[in-house]
Amino acid sequence: MAINFNSVLGIHPQALVLREKRGEILAANMANADTPDYKARDLDFHSLLNNSLGNTSNNSAVVLQQTSQEHMPGQNVVLGAQVLYRNPQQSSLDGNTVESHIEQAKFAENAVQYESSLSFLKGQFSNLLLAIKGQ
Repeated sequence: MAINFNSVLGIHPQALVLREKRGEILAANMANADTPDYKARDLDFHSLLNNSLGNTSNNSAVVLQQTSQEHMPGQNVVLGAQVLYRNPQQSSLDGNTVESHIEQAKFAENAVQYESSLSFLKGQFSNLLLAIKGQ
């Protein structure tokens, strides 16, 4: 009997990739907390996960087109989805929209969700190994 990893592992392998990319974006936000005119960015995780699973029914991401070879590629697309800018709760005089307490909370939340996906995958692989060994 063949093992179907998609049914055993569910969405967690894709979720790990998406959480990793979101962690990179949130870390960049925290690193640029004092950079004038830096705009805080984030991913819409649910729409990104739907896109990675093939559920593209409401994909409204705008993709930038290069009309010249000298144009730089757009940096607002990660894993096929658009990176969104966060609206600050309190505006800054230097134009920076990073709010450290919010970024830290989002980063911690993302880390916990990443760890929970890892724990789930570890459990599933342990179960598969147990089934293979027959003990």
